Amino acid sequence: MCNTENHTSIIEQNNQHRRSFLKLTTASILGLGLTPLGNVHATSGVMKSPPLPENVLTPEAALERLMKGNERYVSGQSIPLNFSDERLDLMRGQNPYACVLSCSDSRVSPEFCFDEQRGDLFVARVAGNYLTTDFIATLEYSAAVLHTPLIMVLGHENCGAVKAAIDATDNNEQFPGHIQSIATALTPAVRAVQKKPDYVAANRYYEIVKMNVILTVRELRKQPPILSSLVDNGKLKVAGGVYQLETGKVRLVA
Repeated sequence: MCNTENHTSIIEQNNQHRRSFLKLTTASILGLGLTPLGNVHATSGVMKSPPLPENVLTPEAALERLMKGNERYVSGQSIPLNFSDERLDLMRGQNPYACVLSCSDSRVSPEFCFDEQRGDLFVARVAGNYLTTDFIATLEYSAAVLHTPLIMVLGHENCGAVKAAIDATDNNEQFPGHIQSIATALTPAVRAVQKKPDYVAANRYYEIVKMNVILTVRELRKQPPILSSLVDNGKLKVAGGVYQLETGKVRLVA
C-alpha cells in the first residue's frame, strides 16, 4: 500500500513538473511575440500601439536617422542618456527602428556611435560581424516580428577577427579552440581582395574589412524566405558601414 501511494505521489509530481514546464514554455513563446507555429502574420497586431511611436519609420528614414545619430556622436553633440523617461514605455514591449549586426570589439558600441537610447536598436554582435544560422534567425526575428525596417552591418577598422582571417588565409596560421572557425568564416572576404605587388598591407586590411561588410549585406538581401521577401517588397533595407576608430565616423560602403 505504501509503495502504491509513493508511486502515485511520484506520478503526480511528474505531472506537476510537466504542467509547470508547459506554462513556462508557453510564457516564453508569448513573451517573444511568437506563436507556437511561428506564424509571423499572427503577430501583426502586437505592434499596433508601439512603446516608442517615433520609432515607426520607413527604411529610408531609418537609415537617415541612424546616420544623423552618428554625426552627433562624431561632433561631440550626443544626446545625454536618460533611462527614466522611456522605462515605463519599454515595459510594454520593444519597438527598435534599426537592427545592427556588429563586431564584438569593445571599442565599437552601436548604441553610442549612433547616439541612441534603449529600445531604439536591436543589436546582434559577434567577432567579425559575419553570418551564422543563429544570427540570420536573430535578424529575421527583428525584421518579421519587431517590424524593424533597417539592418545595418557594421564593421570597423583594425578588426582583430579579420586580421586572424588574413593570417589564416595568407600564411596558413592555425588558431586554438574555436577561434579558427571565425577565421574560416571570414576567408571569402580575404580571397575577394587579392594581393598586389603595390598593395600597402594596411590598405588591403581595410579593403578586406569593407569587403566582409559588403558580402554580408549581399547575403542578407537575398536570404530566403523572410529577409529577401521584405527587401523585394520595399519593407526592409540592408545597409553596411565601416566604423573609423580615430574619428568615430561610420562610412557607408553598401
